[in-house]
Amino acid sequence: MALHYPFFKAYDVRGRVPDELNPDMARRIGAAFATARQPRSVAVGHDMRLSSRELADAVIEGLTSCGVDVIDIGLCGTEEVYYAAFDLPADGGIMVTASHNPADYNGFKFVGPGAVPISSDDGLNEIETLVFENEFPVADVPGQVREQDRKHRYAAWLASRVDTSVLKPLKIVVNGGNGSVGPLIDALEPHLPFQLIRVHCSPDGRLPNGVPNPLLPENRAATADAVRSAKADLGVAWDGDFDRCFLFDAQGRFVEGYYIVGLIAEAMLKRDRGAHIVHDPRLTWNTIDMVRSAGGIPVQSKTGHAFIKSRMRAEDALYGGEMSAHHYFRDFAYCDNGNLPWLLVAQLMCEQGRSLASLLEERIERFPVSGEINRKIDDPQAALKTVEARYAPDALKVEHVDGLSVEYADWRFNLRLSNTEPLVRLNVESRGNPALMQDKTEELLSLIDSQQGTS
Repeated sequence: MALHYPFFKAYDVRGRVPDELNPDMARRIGAAFATARQPRSVAVGHDMRLSSRELADAVIEGLTSCGVDVIDIGLCGTEEVYYAAFDLPADGGIMVTASHNPADYNGFKFVGPGAVPISSDDGLNEIETLVFENEFPVADVPGQVREQDRKHRYAAWLASRVDTSVLKPLKIVVNGGNGSVGPLIDALEPHLPFQLIRVHCSPDGRLPNGVPNPLLPENRAATADAVRSAKADLGVAWDGDFDRCFLFDAQGRFVEGYYIVGLIAEAMLKRDRGAHIVHDPRLTWNTIDMVRSAGGIPVQSKTGHAFIKSRMRAEDALYGGEMSAHHYFRDFAYCDNGNLPWLLVAQLMCEQGRSLASLLEERIERFPVSGEINRKIDDPQAALKTVEARYAPDALKVEHVDGLSVEYADWRFNLRLSNTEPLVRLNVESRGNPALMQDKTEELLSLIDSQQGTS
């Protein structure tokens, strides 16, 4: 919870420009980061938003005024700041981005040495307090700024994480959503045999084709249509700072991120059998089944990147995945990465000579899911209590790792609160029975909806 400013969130900073975030506030944030963390050097990058370069310059001014050297990596995605933070001799990184928020928003994500995230639990509140106090020591010798284009180095690193010798000339649609991924795709393409069909890959902070958030069903048509039109083998779409990627099969159908988690876990366990795999509690059965079958150890963590990363470090986990399309890798400093997932899936398709639909067909049949359904509720906490009172007494298992998880022999559900809105989020799955899953989903929604106006 923010101490002084509503735009300081649990894991990052996000607010409207210029009402909440502007160059003055960005300078203070840079100086506060320098004062609180005492770094010698910091990597700074920014996304494609119209305000991002100005805010990045102001953050850099705040850092250098306190004597901190800055490596300015320019237009990039969040994962490029993560990479810089553990690849460079740097003591942390700041990414200027608002990810999938509307065009008039912006924000900041922070990491320390080794790309360890900085959240309200470990330093973000201190930075906020310093921003509020607005008193910073000015260094006798200001820090130096060095611009560095690291895209080709990072692209080579990405390519080194897959077996390029088995790759075949797949036809792949890549939809950047006018976010920041386009230049990295350009740098990555020479390392790959794929024919890449670009859609909205020019970074444009005006967001002429809408907010880049493929989780919204209305934002999927451009990718799906391009896949079908080109008769492509695969479609990939990203959010604005491309820390999440979303996949479409050869028929242009959107693939639930839940199934991709199990697929990647299984593939990675082939080279590190017995490793720990971290997953979130919203949908679990398919992931647990695939991890155990591949000789791995499934580990459940609360939803959210700070929780997943912390648990991965504690377990030294090989890989972690969330159904929301965040994928975390030990080889990537336990951070989330929006390009390794689609590269690994393409490698699997090439190795096995199978389509993505073929790779997932059995899993979808064995564990059908509702997809995440959001409901606005006057009193979300009361709704959770009502649902628990109805379903918990005869359940096989009830958990509160993240919201409410209730498990029966042949179906389960998770109901959790939104961190930022008066919403509850429902996910339901079954064991090979889509009709049961659908019936229980409708039953739960009816009960949830009946709570509207009862607070």
